[in-house]
Amino acid sequence: QVQLVESGGGLVQAGGSLRLSCAASGRPFSIYHMGWFRQAPGKEREFVATMSWSSGAPYVVDSVKGRFTISRDNAKNTVYLQMNSLKPEDTAVYYCATTQRPMVLPPSLPSQYKYWGQGTQVTVSS
Repeated sequence: QVQLVESGGGLVQAGGSLRLSCAASGRPFSIYHMGWFRQAPGKEREFVATMSWSSGAPYVVDSVKGRFTISRDNAKNTVYLQMNSLKPEDTAVYYCATTQRPMVLPPSLPSQYKYWGQGTQVTVSS
């Protein structure tokens, strides 16, 4: 099993920045991708970004590209989501998750991820 703990959420004004962290423990060597999703009240869980654990290849959804960056620190088994130029519509609970099998394309569906963190709230005020 893999345990994931997110941190770094909070309240920020529009235009501000936050950096989310997701630390993996347990069996991090079994991870293929570590990704970020978000879910706003009354909406479905939405894919934000993912990164190949072995190669570090990132993939960021077009709607946040240029504002959000995903990165990793393998020594700490941690993935980061740097969020800049935040907008009120970025308000959501942000979750990190991992896949446990190889995939041809970057996984962007919640069903492709096996382990999930508890989520961290990001609130952007206007």
